[in-house]
Amino acid sequence: MRPMEQEREVTIVPLAPERWKDFEDLLGPRGACGGCWCMTSRLTKREYAAGKGEKNRRGMKRLVASERPTGLLAYRDGRAVGWCSVAPRSEFAGLAKSRFARPVDARNAWAISCLYVDREHRGTGVATALVRAAAEHAFAHGAACVDAWPHETKRGERAIDLFVWMGLRPCFDRAGFVEVARHTPARPYLRAEVRRKRNTKR
Repeated sequence: MRPMEQEREVTIVPLAPERWKDFEDLLGPRGACGGCWCMTSRLTKREYAAGKGEKNRRGMKRLVASERPTGLLAYRDGRAVGWCSVAPRSEFAGLAKSRFARPVDARNAWAISCLYVDREHRGTGVATALVRAAAEHAFAHGAACVDAWPHETKRGERAIDLFVWMGLRPCFDRAGFVEVARHTPARPYLRAEVRRKRNTKR
C-alpha cells in the first residue's frame, strides 16, 4: 500500500491484518496500558472491564480482520513507532456517555480516540504526523469533520503518560484542529474541517 504521509522519516499507513504483528509489538504485552489494546473507547465501561487483557486483544484483532476502520500506524526505519485510533464516531460506544465528548452537532464526524507513541520516539514529530494523517484519512473516507479531546496541561504542569492517551493539545493545534466547545475544564473539544480547494479561475 502506498504510504499516506511521510514527515521526518515517518511513514504512516492504515492498520491492516498483515500489520497486526507490528501493532502487537508496538503496544507490548500490556496492550499499551493495563490490557487496553485500544478498546477503551470502543466499549462500554462494563464491557471494557470484563475484557481487560487477552479478551480485548482478541476483540481488536477481530476488528482489524473485518477491515473496519480502526486507525493508523506510524513507521520509522521499518518499525512501528506510533498509533492513532481514528474511525467514525459511531464505532466508539465508550464516547456515547462521555461528558467531555458530548456531541456538538449531528454531522458525520469521525473521532480520534487514542494516540500512542513509543517512548523513544516521543517529542520527535510522530504524534503530530499521526494526527494530521488521521484527519486526511477520515476526509478521504467521507468524514465531514474529525473530532478529538486531547488533554490540555496548565503552564508548568508535567503531563503523566498514563492520563494522556487521547494526546496532548499542541500536536492537534499544529495539525490544524480548532476548539469548538469545552464541556470539561481540561478537555477541549477540538475539530478539523475539510479544507476546500479554492477556485483560482477568474
